[in-house]
Amino acid sequence: MITSLSIENFALIEKLSISFSGGFSIITGETGAGKSILLGAIGLVLGKRADLSSLKDKEKKCVIEAEFSLGNYDLKSFFEANDLDYEDQTILRREILPSGKSRAFINDSPANLQQLQELAFYLIDIHSQNETRELGDEDFQFKIIDAVASNKAELQTYSKLLKDYKKSAAELQTLQKTLSNSLKEKDYNTFLLDELLAANLVEGEQEELESQQRHLSNVEFLKENFDKAISLSNDETYGILQHLREFKAVLKKNATVSEELNQFSDRAESIYIELSDVVSELENSSAKLFDDPAQLEIVNQKLQAIYNLQKKHQVSTVEELIEIRNNLDNQALSFSELESKIEAVQQTIDAVVQELNAQAEIINKKRVAAVPKLTDQLQEILSELGMPNVRFQIEVRPSEDFLPTGKDQLTFLFSANKGSDFGVLKKVASGGEMSRIMLAVKSVLAQYSNLPTIIFDEIDTGVSGEIADKMGNIMRIMSGKMQLFAITHLPQIAAKGEVHFKVFKVVSEDGTTSELKRLDTNERVQEIAQMLSGSSVSDSAINHAKALLN
Repeated sequence: MITSLSIENFALIEKLSISFSGGFSIITGETGAGKSILLGAIGLVLGKRADLSSLKDKEKKCVIEAEFSLGNYDLKSFFEANDLDYEDQTILRREILPSGKSRAFINDSPANLQQLQELAFYLIDIHSQNETRELGDEDFQFKIIDAVASNKAELQTYSKLLKDYKKSAAELQTLQKTLSNSLKEKDYNTFLLDELLAANLVEGEQEELESQQRHLSNVEFLKENFDKAISLSNDETYGILQHLREFKAVLKKNATVSEELNQFSDRAESIYIELSDVVSELENSSAKLFDDPAQLEIVNQKLQAIYNLQKKHQVSTVEELIEIRNNLDNQALSFSELESKIEAVQQTIDAVVQELNAQAEIINKKRVAAVPKLTDQLQEILSELGMPNVRFQIEVRPSEDFLPTGKDQLTFLFSANKGSDFGVLKKVASGGEMSRIMLAVKSVLAQYSNLPTIIFDEIDTGVSGEIADKMGNIMRIMSGKMQLFAITHLPQIAAKGEVHFKVFKVVSEDGTTSELKRLDTNERVQEIAQMLSGSSVSDSAINHAKALLN
Protein backbone atom coordinates (compact mmCIF):
# COMPACT_ATOMS: atom_id res chain seq x y z
CA MET A 1 0.00 0.00 0.00
CA ILE A 2 1.03 3.63 -0.46
CA THR A 3 2.19 5.14 2.85
CA SER A 4 3.34 8.61 1.83
CA LEU A 5 3.45 10.97 -1.12
CA SER A 6 5.54 14.09 -1.64
CA ILE A 7 5.17 16.44 -4.60
CA GLU A 8 7.34 19.40 -5.49
CA ASN A 9 6.88 21.86 -8.36
CA PHE A 10 4.12 19.93 -10.14
CA ALA A 11 1.24 21.76 -11.88
CA LEU A 12 -0.44 23.92 -9.16
CA ILE A 13 1.37 22.14 -6.33
CA GLU A 14 4.41 24.01 -5.05
CA LYS A 15 5.34 21.60 -2.27
CA LEU A 16 3.23 18.94 -0.61
CA SER A 17 3.93 16.02 1.68
CA ILE A 18 1.27 13.70 3.07
CA SER A 19 1.11 10.33 4.83
CA PHE A 20 -1.55 7.69 4.26
CA SER A 21 -2.88 4.79 6.31
CA GLY A 22 -4.58 1.60 5.30
CA GLY A 23 -8.34 1.14 5.12
CA PHE A 24 -10.79 3.56 3.51
CA SER A 25 -9.64 7.12 2.74
CA ILE A 26 -11.80 9.86 1.26
CA ILE A 27 -10.59 12.73 -0.94
CA THR A 28 -12.95 15.63 -1.57
CA GLY A 29 -12.67 19.12 -2.96
CA GLU A 30 -14.36 21.54 -5.27
CA THR A 31 -14.14 21.02 -9.03
CA GLY A 32 -10.79 22.35 -10.23
CA ALA A 33 -9.24 22.30 -6.75
CA GLY A 34 -6.55 19.85 -7.84
CA LYS A 35 -7.84 16.29 -7.39
CA SER A 36 -6.86 15.43 -10.97
CA ILE A 37 -3.42 16.97 -10.31
CA LEU A 38 -2.98 14.58 -7.40
CA LEU A 39 -3.87 11.61 -9.58
CA GLY A 40 -1.57 12.94 -12.30
CA ALA A 41 1.34 13.07 -9.85
CA ILE A 42 0.68 9.47 -8.76
CA GLY A 43 0.46 8.47 -12.42
CA LEU A 44 3.86 10.04 -13.13
CA VAL A 45 5.57 8.23 -10.27
CA LEU A 46 4.02 5.01 -11.60
CA GLY A 47 5.54 5.46 -15.06
CA LYS A 48 3.30 7.69 -17.15
CA ARG A 49 4.95 10.01 -19.67
CA ALA A 50 5.70 13.59 -18.68
CA ASP A 51 6.39 16.90 -20.39
CA LEU A 52 7.53 20.41 -19.40
CA SER A 53 3.93 21.58 -18.95
CA SER A 54 3.94 19.55 -15.71
CA LEU A 55 6.38 22.00 -14.10
CA LYS A 56 4.90 24.81 -12.00
CA ASP A 57 8.19 26.74 -12.14
CA LYS A 58 9.82 26.05 -15.50
CA GLU A 59 13.26 26.94 -14.06
CA LYS A 60 13.16 24.23 -11.37
CA LYS A 61 12.90 20.46 -11.52
CA CYS A 62 9.76 18.60 -10.51
CA VAL A 63 10.17 15.79 -7.97
CA ILE A 64 7.47 13.28 -7.05
CA GLU A 65 8.20 10.59 -4.48
CA ALA A 66 5.91 7.84 -3.23
CA GLU A 67 6.63 5.29 -0.54
CA PHE A 68 4.96 1.87 -0.64
CA SER A 69 4.80 -0.86 1.98
CA LEU A 70 5.44 -4.15 0.16
CA GLY A 71 6.08 -6.62 2.97
CA ASN A 72 2.85 -8.57 2.48
CA TYR A 73 2.81 -8.80 -1.31
CA ASP A 74 5.61 -11.20 -2.33
CA LEU A 75 7.30 -8.88 -4.85
CA LYS A 76 10.94 -9.86 -4.22
CA SER A 77 11.04 -11.90 -7.44
CA PHE A 78 10.14 -8.78 -9.47
CA PHE A 79 13.04 -6.85 -7.94
CA GLU A 80 15.46 -9.74 -8.53
CA ALA A 81 14.34 -10.13 -12.15
CA ASN A 82 14.93 -6.40 -12.75
CA ASP A 83 18.22 -6.26 -10.82
CA LEU A 84 16.81 -3.82 -8.26
CA ASP A 85 17.33 -3.59 -4.50
CA TYR A 86 14.27 -4.80 -2.60
CA GLU A 87 13.03 -2.99 0.51
CA ASP A 88 9.84 -3.64 2.47
CA GLN A 89 9.40 0.14 2.40
CA THR A 90 10.09 0.86 -1.26
CA ILE A 91 10.42 4.41 -2.56
CA LEU A 92 9.60 5.34 -6.15
CA ARG A 93 10.89 8.71 -7.34
CA ARG A 94 10.34 10.61 -10.55
CA GLU A 95 12.20 13.75 -11.58
CA ILE A 96 11.38 16.04 -14.50
CA LEU A 97 14.20 18.48 -15.29
CA PRO A 98 13.74 21.94 -16.83
CA SER A 99 15.45 20.59 -19.94
CA GLY A 100 12.55 18.18 -20.40
CA LYS A 101 14.60 15.13 -19.45
CA SER A 102 12.89 12.68 -17.12
CA ARG A 103 14.54 10.37 -14.60
CA ALA A 104 13.09 7.55 -12.49
CA PHE A 105 14.40 5.70 -9.44
CA ILE A 106 13.33 2.66 -7.44
CA ASN A 107 14.98 2.67 -4.01
CA ASP A 108 17.54 5.16 -5.36
CA SER A 109 18.50 2.81 -8.20
CA PRO A 110 17.95 4.25 -11.71
CA ALA A 111 14.96 2.65 -13.40
CA ASN A 112 13.16 2.99 -16.74
CA LEU A 113 9.50 3.77 -17.28
CA GLN A 114 8.69 0.21 -18.28
CA GLN A 115 9.96 -1.06 -14.92
CA LEU A 116 7.83 1.53 -13.10
CA GLN A 117 4.78 0.55 -15.14
CA GLU A 118 5.31 -3.17 -14.51
CA LEU A 119 5.75 -2.60 -10.78
CA ALA A 120 2.68 -0.33 -10.71
CA PHE A 121 0.60 -3.24 -12.01
CA TYR A 122 1.24 -5.02 -8.69
CA LEU A 123 0.82 -1.93 -6.49
CA ILE A 124 -2.20 0.12 -7.41
CA ASP A 125 -5.34 0.28 -9.55
CA ILE A 126 -6.45 3.80 -10.43
CA HIS A 127 -10.04 3.82 -11.63
CA SER A 128 -10.55 7.11 -13.47
CA GLN A 129 -13.94 8.46 -14.50
CA ASN A 130 -13.64 7.36 -18.13
CA GLU A 131 -12.54 3.80 -17.31
CA THR A 132 -16.13 2.68 -16.75
CA ARG A 133 -16.16 2.22 -20.52
CA GLU A 134 -13.74 -0.67 -20.00
CA LEU A 135 -16.74 -2.78 -18.97
CA GLY A 136 -17.59 -3.09 -22.64
CA ASP A 137 -14.08 -4.26 -23.64
CA GLU A 138 -13.62 -7.98 -24.09
CA ASP A 139 -10.09 -7.87 -22.64
CA PHE A 140 -11.38 -6.33 -19.40
CA GLN A 141 -14.26 -8.80 -19.27
CA PHE A 142 -11.76 -11.65 -19.56
CA LYS A 143 -9.79 -10.18 -16.64
CA ILE A 144 -12.97 -10.29 -14.54
CA ILE A 145 -13.95 -13.85 -15.34
CA ASP A 146 -10.36 -15.15 -15.17
CA ALA A 147 -9.92 -13.62 -11.71
CA VAL A 148 -13.01 -15.48 -10.50
CA ALA A 149 -11.89 -18.64 -12.32
CA SER A 150 -8.37 -18.43 -10.78
CA ASN A 151 -6.83 -18.77 -14.22
CA LYS A 152 -3.64 -16.79 -13.51
CA ALA A 153 -1.22 -19.74 -13.61
CA GLU A 154 -3.03 -21.36 -16.56
CA LEU A 155 -2.93 -18.11 -18.55
CA GLN A 156 0.79 -17.68 -17.83
CA THR A 157 1.45 -21.18 -19.17
CA TYR A 158 -0.79 -20.53 -22.18
CA SER A 159 0.92 -17.18 -22.86
CA LYS A 160 4.36 -18.83 -22.85
CA LEU A 161 3.15 -21.58 -25.20
CA LEU A 162 1.54 -18.99 -27.49
CA LYS A 163 4.81 -17.07 -27.62
CA ASP A 164 6.66 -20.27 -28.59
CA TYR A 165 3.98 -21.04 -31.19
CA LYS A 166 4.22 -17.59 -32.79
CA LYS A 167 8.01 -17.78 -32.84
CA SER A 168 7.97 -21.20 -34.52
CA ALA A 169 5.20 -20.12 -36.92
CA ALA A 170 7.26 -17.08 -37.95
CA GLU A 171 10.33 -19.29 -38.44
CA LEU A 172 8.28 -21.73 -40.55
CA GLN A 173 6.97 -18.88 -42.69
CA THR A 174 10.51 -17.63 -43.30
CA LEU A 175 11.75 -21.13 -44.17
CA GLN A 176 8.83 -21.73 -46.52
CA LYS A 177 9.47 -18.43 -48.26
CA THR A 178 13.13 -19.34 -48.62
CA LEU A 179 12.13 -22.75 -49.97
CA SER A 180 9.74 -21.15 -52.45
CA ASN A 181 12.48 -18.85 -53.72
CA SER A 182 14.90 -21.77 -53.83
CA LEU A 183 12.46 -23.80 -55.90
CA LYS A 184 12.24 -20.96 -58.42
CA GLU A 185 16.03 -20.88 -58.72
CA LYS A 186 16.58 -24.61 -58.40
CA ASP A 187 16.27 -25.57 -62.10
CA TYR A 188 18.54 -22.79 -63.29
CA ASN A 189 21.10 -23.47 -60.55
CA THR A 190 21.02 -27.18 -61.40
CA PHE A 191 21.73 -26.31 -65.04
CA LEU A 192 24.66 -24.09 -64.02
CA LEU A 193 26.02 -26.79 -61.71
CA ASP A 194 25.77 -29.50 -64.39
CA GLU A 195 27.56 -27.20 -66.83
CA LEU A 196 30.42 -26.59 -64.40
CA LEU A 197 30.65 -30.26 -63.44
CA ALA A 198 30.82 -31.24 -67.13
CA ALA A 199 33.79 -28.89 -67.60
CA ASN A 200 35.90 -31.03 -65.21
CA LEU A 201 37.76 -27.98 -64.00
CA VAL A 202 41.14 -28.39 -62.26
CA GLU A 203 43.12 -25.69 -60.49
CA GLY A 204 46.01 -24.40 -62.65
CA GLU A 205 44.49 -26.01 -65.74
CA GLN A 206 43.95 -22.78 -67.64
CA GLU A 207 47.63 -21.76 -67.51
CA GLU A 208 48.75 -25.21 -68.65
CA LEU A 209 46.27 -25.27 -71.54
CA GLU A 210 47.25 -21.79 -72.65
CA SER A 211 50.90 -22.93 -72.65
CA GLN A 212 50.02 -26.01 -74.75
CA GLN A 213 48.04 -23.82 -77.12
CA ARG A 214 50.99 -21.49 -77.72
CA HIS A 215 53.32 -24.49 -78.24
CA LEU A 216 51.03 -26.33 -80.69
CA SER A 217 50.27 -23.16 -82.61
CA ASN A 218 53.99 -22.42 -83.23
CA VAL A 219 55.47 -25.86 -84.16
CA GLU A 220 57.00 -24.77 -87.51
CA PHE A 221 58.43 -21.58 -86.05
CA LEU A 222 60.02 -23.48 -83.16
CA LYS A 223 61.40 -26.25 -85.34
CA GLU A 224 62.95 -23.72 -87.74
CA ASN A 225 64.70 -21.89 -84.92
CA PHE A 226 65.80 -25.11 -83.25
CA ASP A 227 67.37 -26.36 -86.47
CA LYS A 228 69.08 -23.04 -87.09
CA ALA A 229 70.55 -23.01 -83.59
CA ILE A 230 71.77 -26.61 -84.00
CA SER A 231 73.34 -25.77 -87.35
CA LEU A 232 75.14 -22.75 -85.88
CA SER A 233 76.58 -24.98 -83.20
CA ASN A 234 77.48 -28.11 -85.18
CA ASP A 235 78.90 -26.79 -88.50
CA GLU A 236 82.30 -28.48 -88.99
CA THR A 237 83.91 -25.31 -90.33
CA TYR A 238 82.12 -22.39 -88.75
CA GLY A 239 80.15 -24.02 -85.90
CA ILE A 240 80.33 -22.65 -82.39
CA LEU A 241 81.33 -26.01 -80.95
CA GLN A 242 84.23 -26.30 -83.45
CA HIS A 243 85.52 -22.85 -82.49
CA LEU A 244 85.11 -23.71 -78.79
CA ARG A 245 87.24 -26.83 -79.25
CA GLU A 246 90.01 -24.73 -80.80
CA PHE A 247 89.53 -22.12 -78.05
CA LYS A 248 89.99 -24.83 -75.41
CA ALA A 249 93.11 -26.19 -77.06
CA VAL A 250 94.81 -22.74 -77.08
CA LEU A 251 94.08 -22.18 -73.39
CA LYS A 252 95.28 -25.70 -72.60
CA LYS A 253 98.70 -24.85 -73.98
CA ASN A 254 98.96 -21.79 -71.69
CA ALA A 255 98.13 -23.98 -68.71
CA THR A 256 101.43 -25.84 -69.17
CA VAL A 257 103.30 -22.60 -68.60
CA SER A 258 101.56 -21.61 -65.35
CA GLU A 259 99.36 -23.44 -62.90
CA GLU A 260 97.55 -20.13 -62.35
CA LEU A 261 96.44 -20.00 -66.02
CA ASN A 262 94.85 -23.44 -65.75
CA GLN A 263 91.58 -21.89 -64.48
CA PHE A 264 90.87 -20.38 -67.91
CA SER A 265 91.18 -23.76 -69.52
CA ASP A 266 88.82 -25.30 -66.96
CA ARG A 267 86.22 -22.57 -67.45
CA ALA A 268 86.38 -22.95 -71.24
CA GLU A 269 85.86 -26.69 -70.76
CA SER A 270 82.73 -25.99 -68.71
CA ILE A 271 81.34 -23.68 -71.39
CA TYR A 272 81.95 -26.32 -74.02
CA ILE A 273 80.22 -29.04 -71.97
CA GLU A 274 77.17 -26.77 -71.23
CA LEU A 275 76.75 -25.75 -74.86
CA SER A 276 77.12 -29.36 -76.01
CA ASP A 277 74.35 -30.31 -73.59
CA VAL A 278 72.10 -27.50 -74.84
CA VAL A 279 72.63 -28.55 -78.44
CA SER A 280 71.85 -32.16 -77.55
CA GLU A 281 68.54 -31.15 -75.90
CA LEU A 282 67.69 -28.92 -78.83
CA GLU A 283 68.18 -31.89 -81.12
CA ASN A 284 65.89 -34.02 -78.96
CA SER A 285 63.23 -31.30 -78.78
CA SER A 286 63.42 -30.69 -82.50
CA ALA A 287 62.99 -34.39 -83.14
CA LYS A 288 59.84 -34.41 -81.03
CA LEU A 289 58.27 -31.41 -82.71
CA PHE A 290 55.51 -32.27 -85.15
CA ASP A 291 52.18 -30.77 -86.13
CA ASP A 292 49.12 -32.14 -84.19
CA PRO A 293 46.00 -30.26 -85.39
CA ALA A 294 43.71 -32.65 -83.53
CA GLN A 295 45.34 -31.98 -80.14
CA LEU A 296 45.39 -28.25 -80.86
CA GLU A 297 41.65 -28.40 -81.55
CA ILE A 298 41.05 -30.24 -78.25
CA VAL A 299 43.06 -27.61 -76.35
CA ASN A 300 41.25 -24.75 -78.12
CA GLN A 301 37.85 -26.23 -77.34
CA LYS A 302 38.72 -26.77 -73.69
CA LEU A 303 40.02 -23.21 -73.36
CA GLN A 304 37.01 -21.75 -75.14
CA ALA A 305 34.70 -23.63 -72.76
CA ILE A 306 36.61 -22.12 -69.81
CA TYR A 307 36.46 -18.61 -71.34
CA ASN A 308 32.69 -18.95 -71.92
CA LEU A 309 32.10 -20.02 -68.33
CA GLN A 310 34.24 -17.17 -67.02
CA LYS A 311 32.26 -14.68 -69.09
CA LYS A 312 28.91 -16.12 -67.94
CA HIS A 313 29.87 -16.01 -64.27
CA GLN A 314 31.84 -12.76 -64.61
CA VAL A 315 35.12 -14.14 -63.22
CA SER A 316 38.63 -14.42 -64.65
CA THR A 317 40.13 -17.61 -63.19
CA VAL A 318 39.39 -21.31 -63.05
CA GLU A 319 39.74 -21.16 -59.27
CA GLU A 320 36.79 -18.75 -59.09
CA LEU A 321 34.72 -21.05 -61.30
CA ILE A 322 35.52 -23.97 -59.00
CA GLU A 323 34.36 -21.88 -56.00
CA ILE A 324 31.06 -21.10 -57.77
CA ARG A 325 30.64 -24.79 -58.61
CA ASN A 326 31.16 -25.73 -54.94
CA ASN A 327 28.67 -23.09 -53.80
CA LEU A 328 26.04 -24.35 -56.21
CA ASP A 329 26.71 -27.88 -55.02
CA ASN A 330 26.27 -26.73 -51.40
CA GLN A 331 23.03 -25.00 -52.34
CA ALA A 332 21.72 -28.27 -53.65
CA LEU A 333 22.58 -29.81 -50.28
CA SER A 334 21.05 -26.80 -48.47
CA PHE A 335 17.83 -27.33 -50.38
CA SER A 336 17.56 -30.80 -48.93
CA GLU A 337 18.51 -29.51 -45.46
CA LEU A 338 15.88 -26.76 -45.79
CA GLU A 339 13.15 -29.31 -46.42
CA SER A 340 14.31 -31.28 -43.38
CA LYS A 341 14.35 -28.15 -41.22
CA ILE A 342 10.83 -27.22 -42.34
CA GLU A 343 9.65 -30.68 -41.39
CA ALA A 344 11.32 -30.36 -37.95
CA VAL A 345 9.79 -26.92 -37.28
CA GLN A 346 6.38 -28.20 -38.38
CA GLN A 347 6.69 -31.07 -35.90
CA THR A 348 7.55 -28.55 -33.17
CA ILE A 349 4.50 -26.46 -34.08
CA ASP A 350 2.26 -29.53 -34.06
CA ALA A 351 3.47 -30.40 -30.56
CA VAL A 352 2.97 -26.82 -29.28
CA VAL A 353 -0.49 -26.66 -30.87
CA GLN A 354 -1.44 -29.82 -29.02
CA GLU A 355 -0.27 -28.29 -25.72
CA LEU A 356 -1.99 -24.98 -26.51
CA ASN A 357 -5.28 -26.72 -27.22
CA ALA A 358 -5.03 -28.68 -23.99
CA GLN A 359 -4.23 -25.53 -21.98
CA ALA A 360 -6.98 -23.53 -23.72
CA GLU A 361 -9.46 -26.29 -22.86
CA ILE A 362 -8.48 -26.10 -19.17
CA ILE A 363 -8.94 -22.30 -19.23
CA ASN A 364 -12.29 -22.67 -20.99
CA LYS A 365 -13.64 -25.19 -18.48
CA LYS A 366 -12.64 -22.99 -15.53
CA ARG A 367 -14.25 -19.97 -17.18
CA VAL A 368 -17.50 -21.81 -17.87
CA ALA A 369 -17.55 -23.02 -14.26
CA ALA A 370 -16.89 -19.46 -13.00
CA VAL A 371 -19.74 -17.84 -14.96
CA PRO A 372 -22.58 -18.78 -12.53
CA LYS A 373 -20.46 -17.73 -9.55
CA LEU A 374 -19.63 -14.36 -11.13
CA THR A 375 -23.18 -13.59 -12.24
CA ASP A 376 -24.56 -14.49 -8.78
CA GLN A 377 -22.04 -12.24 -7.04
CA LEU A 378 -22.63 -9.31 -9.40
CA GLN A 379 -26.40 -9.63 -9.16
CA GLU A 380 -26.26 -9.84 -5.36
CA ILE A 381 -24.14 -6.69 -5.05
CA LEU A 382 -26.19 -4.77 -7.63
CA SER A 383 -29.39 -5.76 -5.88
CA GLU A 384 -28.05 -3.95 -2.81
CA LEU A 385 -27.29 -0.98 -5.06
CA GLY A 386 -30.92 -0.54 -6.13
CA MET A 387 -30.94 -2.90 -9.10
CA PRO A 388 -32.93 -5.89 -7.73
CA ASN A 389 -33.98 -7.19 -11.13
CA VAL A 390 -30.61 -7.00 -12.84
CA ARG A 391 -29.52 -10.10 -14.73
CA PHE A 392 -26.31 -11.04 -16.52
CA GLN A 393 -25.86 -13.61 -19.25
CA ILE A 394 -22.20 -14.30 -19.92
CA GLU A 395 -21.53 -16.31 -23.07
CA VAL A 396 -18.21 -18.12 -23.48
CA ARG A 397 -17.94 -19.20 -27.11
CA PRO A 398 -15.17 -21.28 -28.68
CA SER A 399 -12.85 -19.78 -31.29
CA GLU A 400 -10.80 -21.53 -33.95
CA ASP A 401 -7.89 -19.14 -33.46
CA PHE A 402 -5.33 -18.91 -30.71
CA LEU A 403 -6.16 -15.56 -29.09
CA PRO A 404 -4.02 -13.76 -26.47
CA THR A 405 -6.31 -15.02 -23.69
CA GLY A 406 -7.09 -18.51 -24.99
CA LYS A 407 -9.49 -19.90 -27.58
CA ASP A 408 -12.62 -18.25 -26.24
CA GLN A 409 -14.75 -15.30 -27.25
CA LEU A 410 -16.78 -13.55 -24.58
CA THR A 411 -20.04 -11.62 -24.58
CA PHE A 412 -21.44 -9.86 -21.51
CA LEU A 413 -25.21 -9.52 -21.92
CA PHE A 414 -27.18 -7.40 -19.48
CA SER A 415 -30.78 -6.78 -18.50
CA ALA A 416 -31.56 -4.10 -15.91
CA ASN A 417 -35.31 -4.61 -15.57
CA LYS A 418 -37.62 -7.53 -15.09
CA GLY A 419 -39.06 -8.74 -18.37
CA SER A 420 -36.62 -6.78 -20.55
CA ASP A 421 -34.50 -8.52 -23.14
CA PHE A 422 -30.77 -9.05 -22.76
CA GLY A 423 -28.52 -6.66 -24.62
CA VAL A 424 -24.81 -6.05 -25.00
CA LEU A 425 -23.68 -4.40 -21.77
CA LYS A 426 -22.02 -1.31 -23.23
CA LYS A 427 -25.05 -0.60 -25.46
CA VAL A 428 -27.94 -0.94 -23.00
CA ALA A 429 -26.58 0.16 -19.58
CA SER A 430 -26.95 3.81 -18.56
CA GLY A 431 -24.15 5.90 -17.03
CA GLY A 432 -25.42 5.40 -13.47
CA GLU A 433 -25.87 1.68 -14.07
CA MET A 434 -22.34 1.39 -15.50
CA SER A 435 -20.93 3.11 -12.38
CA ARG A 436 -22.70 0.65 -10.09
CA ILE A 437 -21.73 -2.32 -12.25
CA MET A 438 -18.08 -1.20 -12.21
CA LEU A 439 -18.13 -0.93 -8.42
CA ALA A 440 -19.67 -4.39 -8.22
CA VAL A 441 -16.97 -5.74 -10.54
CA LYS A 442 -14.18 -4.10 -8.51
CA SER A 443 -15.74 -5.48 -5.34
CA VAL A 444 -15.72 -9.00 -6.80
CA LEU A 445 -12.14 -8.62 -8.07
CA ALA A 446 -11.03 -7.46 -4.62
CA GLN A 447 -11.99 -10.90 -3.27
CA TYR A 448 -9.72 -12.71 -5.74
CA SER A 449 -6.74 -10.38 -6.12
CA ASN A 450 -3.93 -9.43 -3.79
CA LEU A 451 -3.79 -5.85 -5.05
CA PRO A 452 -2.58 -3.50 -2.28
CA THR A 453 -4.39 -0.30 -3.30
CA ILE A 454 -7.29 0.94 -5.39
CA ILE A 455 -8.27 4.54 -6.11
CA PHE A 456 -11.83 5.31 -7.25
CA ASP A 457 -12.03 8.62 -9.06
CA GLU A 458 -15.73 9.54 -8.87
CA ILE A 459 -17.00 6.03 -9.52
CA ASP A 460 -20.26 7.34 -8.02
CA THR A 461 -21.07 9.38 -11.13
CA GLY A 462 -24.78 9.25 -11.89
CA VAL A 463 -25.95 8.04 -8.45
CA SER A 464 -27.05 9.76 -5.25
CA GLY A 465 -29.01 9.35 -2.04
CA GLU A 466 -29.59 5.85 -0.76
CA ILE A 467 -27.65 4.21 -3.61
CA ALA A 468 -24.62 6.37 -2.85
CA ASP A 469 -24.86 5.30 0.79
CA LYS A 470 -24.85 1.64 -0.24
CA MET A 471 -21.94 2.21 -2.63
CA GLY A 472 -20.06 3.68 0.33
CA ASN A 473 -20.81 0.57 2.37
CA ILE A 474 -19.46 -1.67 -0.36
CA MET A 475 -16.27 0.40 -0.58
CA ARG A 476 -15.84 0.17 3.18
CA ILE A 477 -16.20 -3.63 3.00
CA MET A 478 -13.60 -3.69 0.19
CA SER A 479 -11.22 -1.59 2.30
CA GLY A 480 -11.09 -4.43 4.80
CA LYS A 481 -8.94 -6.34 2.28
CA MET A 482 -7.03 -3.48 0.65
CA GLN A 483 -6.17 0.19 0.94
CA LEU A 484 -8.95 2.11 -0.78
CA PHE A 485 -9.21 5.78 -1.78
CA ALA A 486 -12.42 7.35 -3.07
CA ILE A 487 -12.46 10.74 -4.75
CA THR A 488 -16.08 11.81 -4.43
CA HIS A 489 -18.57 14.68 -4.46
CA LEU A 490 -21.20 12.70 -2.55
CA PRO A 491 -21.47 13.22 1.24
CA GLN A 492 -22.99 9.75 1.70
CA ILE A 493 -19.77 8.16 0.45
CA ALA A 494 -17.47 10.72 2.07
CA ALA A 495 -18.96 9.88 5.47
CA LYS A 496 -18.01 6.20 5.12
CA GLY A 497 -14.27 6.79 5.09
CA GLU A 498 -11.95 6.28 8.03
CA VAL A 499 -9.69 9.16 6.96
CA HIS A 500 -10.74 12.27 5.08
CA PHE A 501 -8.47 14.49 2.93
CA LYS A 502 -9.49 17.74 1.33
CA VAL A 503 -7.95 19.27 -1.79
CA PHE A 504 -8.26 23.04 -1.98
CA LYS A 505 -6.77 26.06 -3.71
CA VAL A 506 -4.85 28.86 -2.04
CA VAL A 507 -4.67 32.21 -3.85
CA SER A 508 -1.90 34.61 -2.86
CA GLU A 509 0.03 37.49 -4.36
CA ASP A 510 2.48 34.99 -5.86
CA GLY A 511 -0.24 32.98 -7.60
CA THR A 512 -2.48 29.96 -7.04
CA THR A 513 -1.44 26.69 -5.45
CA SER A 514 -3.22 23.43 -4.62
CA GLU A 515 -2.97 21.97 -1.14
CA LEU A 516 -4.02 18.65 0.44
CA LYS A 517 -5.04 18.51 4.08
CA ARG A 518 -6.07 15.71 6.41
CA LEU A 519 -9.25 16.79 8.20
CA ASP A 520 -9.87 16.35 11.89
CA THR A 521 -13.32 15.42 13.20
CA ASN A 522 -14.72 18.96 13.34
CA GLU A 523 -13.27 19.88 9.95
CA ARG A 524 -14.74 16.73 8.52
CA VAL A 525 -18.21 17.56 9.85
CA GLN A 526 -17.88 21.01 8.29
CA GLU A 527 -16.72 19.58 4.92
CA ILE A 528 -19.58 17.04 4.69
CA ALA A 529 -22.10 19.68 5.76
CA GLN A 530 -20.81 21.92 2.99
CA MET A 531 -21.16 19.04 0.52
CA LEU A 532 -24.79 18.71 1.67
CA SER A 533 -25.85 22.35 1.61
CA GLY A 534 -23.31 24.28 -0.41
CA SER A 535 -21.17 27.21 0.66
CA SER A 536 -23.75 28.41 3.23
CA VAL A 537 -23.65 25.75 5.94
CA SER A 538 -26.85 25.48 7.97
CA ASP A 539 -27.38 23.91 11.39
CA SER A 540 -29.48 21.20 9.80
CA ALA A 541 -26.61 20.42 7.41
CA ILE A 542 -24.24 20.16 10.38
CA ASN A 543 -26.62 17.80 12.16
CA HIS A 544 -27.10 15.77 8.97
CA ALA A 545 -23.30 15.53 8.52
CA LYS A 546 -22.90 14.31 12.11
CA ALA A 547 -25.64 11.76 11.54
CA LEU A 548 -23.92 10.50 8.41
CA LEU A 549 -20.61 10.21 10.21
CA ASN A 550 -22.22 8.31 13.07
